[in-house]
Amino acid sequence: MFNPRPEILVKHLRGTLVEEEHWGFRILADSERVIESTGETGHYPFYLRSCEKPLQAALLIDYGMDIKYDMSEEEIAICCASHTGESVHTEIEKILLNKIGLDENFLKCGLHKPLSKSECERMLLSGEKETLLQNNCAGKHIMMLGLCQMNSWDLESYDNPEHPLQIKIKEKVTELCRLKHRFPMTKDGCGLPVMSMPLENILWGYLNVFTNPRYQKITNAFLNHPYIIGGEGRLDTKIIENSKNIIAKVGAGGLCVVVNLEKKEAFIVKISDCDMKTREAVVIKSLKNLHWADIPFDFLIKTLHGETVGEIVVL
Repeated sequence: MFNPRPEILVKHLRGTLVEEEHWGFRILADSERVIESTGETGHYPFYLRSCEKPLQAALLIDYGMDIKYDMSEEEIAICCASHTGESVHTEIEKILLNKIGLDENFLKCGLHKPLSKSECERMLLSGEKETLLQNNCAGKHIMMLGLCQMNSWDLESYDNPEHPLQIKIKEKVTELCRLKHRFPMTKDGCGLPVMSMPLENILWGYLNVFTNPRYQKITNAFLNHPYIIGGEGRLDTKIIENSKNIIAKVGAGGLCVVVNLEKKEAFIVKISDCDMKTREAVVIKSLKNLHWADIPFDFLIKTLHGETVGEIVVL
């Protein structure tokens, strides 16, 4: 049915030899059409992973959760975040949970160590253990609990694909992304249902959120609080902080979506082997080639002594 044909996006040259090659896809689109693409996806569906978060957060606005709980921009941002588990993130989550009238014991996101290296080092030295609030998806789970609380939906089973909330999310994302066919679903790392779709549909979903005045609060949350969206060392945070009118969101599986609010265009990068450094190189080079932003990135390959021995070449 599908016949995806990725192309080489990046080569690592060490000395005179190609040491690594990384394949994938890169698509640029506006709200009506695909403008250009590298690699032929054959409309193969890819799981959105955390790139689904801003699309899911549209329900936050649709149901008036932002008004009912008097949500700040930071609290809206944490609902869309794949954060690094620093105190700046967990404190916002605590405030929002308190507004909803719940505690972290209701969260079903599971435990993992903070994505922030600095936070991990601090906790190791102090003997602290990770908490549910440090899960990079905790904000999304809190948003879902808030929607359940205000709609009198069952709190215990909010992660079930047949739960009323998950059905509403599927309907909303289908609408935003203009899906005309059903594509596979599974569970993300945090245990929640995650949809799949062709890459161009992901772009249309993002454009339908971030260029729609109805969802301006979500756009403002990204633009004004990029560190809440990601955190230490995160690519989306780096892009938003070093650009103007640019939205970015990363997802596991080698994904990154970037939206130019002024041009009302967006591009997506999917790296087949999911290498994060390759994803960053391709996204940053694409931003420069499109004249959208000039983000710092070291394309040189160096020894531990600082000697340059090669380079990362984005094709």
